[in-house]
Amino acid sequence: MPSNKERDELHKAIWSIADDLRGSVDGWDFKQYILGIMFYRYISENITNYINEGERRAGDKNFDYATLSDEVAESERQNLVKEKGFFILPSELFCNVCKKAKDDENLNETLEKIFNNIENSAKGAESEDDFSGLFDDIDVNSNKLGATVPKRNEKLVKILDGIAGINLGNYQDHNIDAFGDAYEFLMSMYASNAGKSGGEFYTPQEVSELLTRLAIVGKTSVNKVYDPACGSGSLLLKSAKILGKDNVRNGFYGQEINITTYNLCRINMFLHDIDYDKFNIACEDTLVSPQHWDDEPFEVIVSNPPYSIKWIGDDNSILINDPRYSPAGVLAPKSKADFAFIMHSLSWLATNGTASIVCFPGIFYRSGAEQKIRRYLIDNNFVDCIIQLPDNLFFGTSIATCIMVLKKNKKDNNTLFIDATKECIKVTNNNQLTEQNINNIIKIFENREDLKYIAKLISNKEIAENDYNLSVSTYVEKEDTKEKIDIKELNKNIEKIVAREQVLREEINKIISEIEADYE
Repeated sequence: MPSNKERDELHKAIWSIADDLRGSVDGWDFKQYILGIMFYRYISENITNYINEGERRAGDKNFDYATLSDEVAESERQNLVKEKGFFILPSELFCNVCKKAKDDENLNETLEKIFNNIENSAKGAESEDDFSGLFDDIDVNSNKLGATVPKRNEKLVKILDGIAGINLGNYQDHNIDAFGDAYEFLMSMYASNAGKSGGEFYTPQEVSELLTRLAIVGKTSVNKVYDPACGSGSLLLKSAKILGKDNVRNGFYGQEINITTYNLCRINMFLHDIDYDKFNIACEDTLVSPQHWDDEPFEVIVSNPPYSIKWIGDDNSILINDPRYSPAGVLAPKSKADFAFIMHSLSWLATNGTASIVCFPGIFYRSGAEQKIRRYLIDNNFVDCIIQLPDNLFFGTSIATCIMVLKKNKKDNNTLFIDATKECIKVTNNNQLTEQNINNIIKIFENREDLKYIAKLISNKEIAENDYNLSVSTYVEKEDTKEKIDIKELNKNIEKIVAREQVLREEINKIISEIEADYE
């Protein structure tokens, strides 16, 4: 992982590129270009390093794929696509394109051709779905880059030079985390307005870590990790980071409805060195068209689905018979799809698995269909824990969100409620979870014991008696932080004040009497 110094240099370099493009490229679009070109550099160096290592092990110590002719390289295309999932000609490598970029009057066309060639190299191979459309959001002919071809190319040269100048680690040392770090930095840079530009709803890394750690308590390896609303893939990758990608035996699975974000997610997988055969990301509506029927169940499910979005619900009469939703006997309201994501996740959760899901607080106390779904979850003992988080943790909402932890094989018939609203620090306008905050929450979760003002273990019977209300505030008593008033002491003080007032009044009257006597 890059050191703090390396990370600062990385962020400074990205800001420098942003400064060069200021006023011409919109923030969100800028991110698309940076990530796309960074991805282009990544796979160029990735395949070069792979080939060079093989040839050098075979005895050619000075071999360099970047200097090879395209004709000679072509002979290994098929083998490389099978092994790496893609192929890039030496002349189309990032480093070689950069060398000629300033003098290339048709740079935009050159890059467009290369991006198409990379995608097409995977056609017909197992990796086709993972590479198809990856560069769709990098429009090298966009007027946003400039009104004329020369102006567009000028901007493209600046981006290429900027990306080339970033220190992204030495492949010989397998230090590729810098790519992932750059990605996360860019995502956080634009997260504040992401909801209105590009469909990306960013989950802060600290929240990702908490969600993931809750889902893997007691586990050192799992079969699969799944996110039904995976966005840019931050939660999937957090699992890879915490467990180690080799300890997720059968890979990472996710689904995302937004095409731009779907492309970003796949790019993010590659940038974090997750090979094409270790992830399966689909682009479709999870609630009505789930794409991983053949891959479930999943041992770990982590998700931050969009809060209370609309969905088709009971307007589609078929859905009530969907095996994911039918057990509850009712569908989530059309105006609030939160419980549809929860029921979907529960359905695809392995018997030995854990699902950790960020939820909007309203779903825990509203009546109607949501109450009926809560009843199903509680009566069947699927809810392991509800955690109230601090407010203002997420970009785009100041509301204090919650985490619902689901299990299919609980050891007791109780539900743990945790008030974690104080577990944070203030950072500018937002709250943030520290490592210590996360550790504290995890410890309370693991101990599963009552803790005054913080945690309460409640029987499912008591929850049923409370109309299946799952709000943390219903069960965890709030600490009274108001100053305690001692009435007896207060009365004594009042008596003293009254007595003093009487003394002062008598003295004033005495002075007035003396003044009046002088004037008689």
